Amino acid sequence: MMSLTPSDSKAIQITNVSVRHAELVALNSVTLNIAKGKWTSVIGPNGAGKSTLLRVCAGLQGDLSRVQLDGISLDNISPVIRARRVAWLGQNESVQSDMSVYDLVMLGRLPRLSWFEAPSQSDHLIVRHALETMHAFEWKDRSVGQLSGGEQQRVLIARALAVDAEILLMDEPLSNLDPPHQSDCLNLIRSLVEQGKTVVTVLHEIAFSLCADEVVVMNEGGAYFQGLSHMVDTHRKIEQVFQNRIEIHPFKNRLIILPV
Repeated sequence: MMSLTPSDSKAIQITNVSVRHAELVALNSVTLNIAKGKWTSVIGPNGAGKSTLLRVCAGLQGDLSRVQLDGISLDNISPVIRARRVAWLGQNESVQSDMSVYDLVMLGRLPRLSWFEAPSQSDHLIVRHALETMHAFEWKDRSVGQLSGGEQQRVLIARALAVDAEILLMDEPLSNLDPPHQSDCLNLIRSLVEQGKTVVTVLHEIAFSLCADEVVVMNEGGAYFQGLSHMVDTHRKIEQVFQNRIEIHPFKNRLIILPV
């Protein structure tokens, strides 16, 4: 695998990580670097290990001693500090349906609070801002179970934003979102990166994935390739892992994906 991440700008470094689910090898000796202050998109066919890779980055799976955050092994960073520095949005997350939208987003502030400490005015302002960013503040008093799938997804993104972490790991953040809110989410990711944050996403929409700065191409549990999103070599590697059943073409400063 080719890595284009400079040695002095690693947000996350993974070294020879393997993950098994019973007899299934989900990740097979994966080594890669995630660039600091960039948007990295993870691309690959179903079952390639994309979600598992994201969980490894979050310290939710795998050998923590083989994952470093700013050069420090995750097993030497307390769970509370990890939760402050790395925000997590899982795929198809289940939530307590009778919880209010506001309380759900406030959960993102828990890593910042001591035991039994009430949220401060600053915490409430951050939660409000996260909800307003996702155009969800008007639902703050509604229960999560009253929301549609797309509305719930926007609230879950708001919860991740409320952590105010330096790194955001987002597995299928566009799930259930309609096109305008998909566009909003992509613009949000770019805005976060412009603020100096590191974002890693898993997206099925290849054209959207190629809006990222860098791409990690996964296949059969391995990191098949890593490169800049606009490079032709990156596009050819993506086509290969999809068995050359798609083609990536530039068109008016954009990339379009065509079936073969």
